[in-house]
Amino acid sequence: MKDLIPVSQADSGLQLMEPMANTPAPANSKFRPQKLLHFLLKFWWIPMITASLTTGYAVYKFFHTPPTFVSYGSMWEAEKLSLPDGASFSQDRDSYVDTLTQILRSRMMWNLTTNYMMAFKKDQIVYDQDGNIIPVDIEVYASTKGSVYNITAISANPAFTPAYLNALMEQYKEYRSNVRDDVSVHTVSAISEQVGMYERDLKLAQTALTEYERSNNFAGLQEESTLASGYLVKLKTELSDYQLQLKLLDAGQLEGDSNQGATNMSDTLYDSLRGSGGTPTGFAASRMDAGQQIEVLKLQRAKLAKNLRPNHPKMVKLDEDIAKAQKLIEVYKRENTEQITTARQALQIKIDNVNQFIAEWEAKVTDARDRLAKADNLKQEVASKQRMYDRLSALNDNVQVGQHIGQDTLNVLDQASPSTRSYTEAKSMLMQSIMMGLALGAGIIFLLALRDDRFGSLVEVTEKFGDNVVGQVPDMPTTSGTKLALIEGNDERHMFAESYRNLRSALLFLAVEGQRPKVMLITSAVPDEGKSTVATNLARTMAMGGSKVLLIDGDLRRGRIHSVLNMQAQPGLTELLNELVNEQAGPEKFIQNTSLQNLDFISRGAIPRNPGDLFLSPAFDRMVARLRDKYDYILIDTCPVFAADDTSTIAPRVDGTLFVVRNRFSHSRMVRQALDLLFQRQARVLGLIFNRADASSRSHYFYKYAQYYSSNVVEVDADSQPH
Repeated sequence: MKDLIPVSQADSGLQLMEPMANTPAPANSKFRPQKLLHFLLKFWWIPMITASLTTGYAVYKFFHTPPTFVSYGSMWEAEKLSLPDGASFSQDRDSYVDTLTQILRSRMMWNLTTNYMMAFKKDQIVYDQDGNIIPVDIEVYASTKGSVYNITAISANPAFTPAYLNALMEQYKEYRSNVRDDVSVHTVSAISEQVGMYERDLKLAQTALTEYERSNNFAGLQEESTLASGYLVKLKTELSDYQLQLKLLDAGQLEGDSNQGATNMSDTLYDSLRGSGGTPTGFAASRMDAGQQIEVLKLQRAKLAKNLRPNHPKMVKLDEDIAKAQKLIEVYKRENTEQITTARQALQIKIDNVNQFIAEWEAKVTDARDRLAKADNLKQEVASKQRMYDRLSALNDNVQVGQHIGQDTLNVLDQASPSTRSYTEAKSMLMQSIMMGLALGAGIIFLLALRDDRFGSLVEVTEKFGDNVVGQVPDMPTTSGTKLALIEGNDERHMFAESYRNLRSALLFLAVEGQRPKVMLITSAVPDEGKSTVATNLARTMAMGGSKVLLIDGDLRRGRIHSVLNMQAQPGLTELLNELVNEQAGPEKFIQNTSLQNLDFISRGAIPRNPGDLFLSPAFDRMVARLRDKYDYILIDTCPVFAADDTSTIAPRVDGTLFVVRNRFSHSRMVRQALDLLFQRQARVLGLIFNRADASSRSHYFYKYAQYYSSNVVEVDADSQPH
């Protein structure tokens, strides 16, 4: 076993944990319900105490509070006569209960009811010590589907409670009736005022319409508008004809100017315009004949020109005739142009006259239409005011009918019942006090669990210090008054034994550089964390594995390992270091052989006055140097870090340190400070050992299969079913 080689030589060095910052322990990353459950099971008496205190206070309040008496009554909405087109009161069913409650609880109803009782039922009024009428609390409950309202009165006097409730219901009926009368009167007054206003407006509108009709003849006005509209259409048609003729003359003149022939369209247009005026002329025909004559002469000249010279008398005669005909056409053309100009001027005069007539008649038509439109507006205004007046008049009549008939249908269904003492408030106060006490106790436990930084599981250790746990040891139950037995070779506590074997394997196969750690220190932050037990069982487990192991009890103040191993307390480490200081005999005579092969032991020895001085002396280094070559492993159990300075003095001078933390005992802040102190002294911490872990928790699932450790192993077929 001592020749085992680490699995990997390339991993990180011997110091598995880096020095930690000098800061308080960080808060938990998350609060675990298991921790709260553990605190509830541990401090269950706290909620019991707080609940008892609050319950006692509630009982005290009950016996020192005057009793309350309850009386019940009810009111209901009676049948209502439905009148067609009649006005009626309406109310919101959903909000009416709240409204009724507020009204019955109001100071106004209190004053009305108490004044009524002082006037008619003075002997039923009860006063308190200050001379005031005792208060009464009112509650209202409505039935789910019906129209019944259950009213509850609560006070400190059994006789006054029903009397006040009966008076309250009667006064509410009267108050509601008065309110509805006031609403009806105000509504009728408001509607009547509106009816009068619309009646005045209607009369004014009718008077305006009558005056307008008297000053305007509507029959003649409508006939005049019709005739004027027809004549206006005729004038616009005539204007369109004149404008068309003028455009045609302009077009013909343009054609005549551009066409130099004997005939053109302007002659025909002019003759047609003249013809349309009355007397026809042959101007266009004469001009056409002259043009034809010129064409005939030009044809004759063309024939003669083939055989005759231009100076020939016939040719000369034809040229003279052509020239005369052309002059005649020019004369015709000038006369035609003058006549067209005259015709255009005449047409323009007609167009201007027609436009003037159109403007005059359009004004007449517009005036007639405006007067007719005004008359229509007056008629519509009269009709609108008439409709509103009729509507308000009918509404006024309906409201007056509803006012005189009466709409109050709320009646008393049950008179106030005799008073009975009420324990509802006491029960409620008792339940509230119990719940408040339990909640207060649970809150205290929650705060304790929240502020408690003790480790509750391996998961919490890894959350605080990373993956630096080299092993965990389960908590083993023991009978009262007995100590936990050491590990034996055939130990039946398989889970307990396997946890130490797992720790041994973790140390044997620890990934380190250079020489493997042989001299290891085992310590903790404070006492009672189980470091001595862990050191003893780990030494025995390593010896059982074949390694030569030396266990040294380095706690020179309170070391008790010799009593566990049934060894002698003296001589021990104290005497050994004293002799090595003086460089006397070696350590062999101080080594005790245990009952377990391969395991030797050096006890604490006598308790010295100055244990720290012994560890500071070179004697400790000489001892380690002489024992290193004789043993495969040397385990030194020392005092806790915060108990004395011995551990922080020894830790830098050994190969490594194993730090023990105990489940539900070690505080995270103290563990961190202890590790910081070791790191400051340049100690190399190999890892943490989680002691007394909860074997039933989910995080501890190793080595729970007892059938693998039975001395009588029975082979079972893989397909067989367990019974």
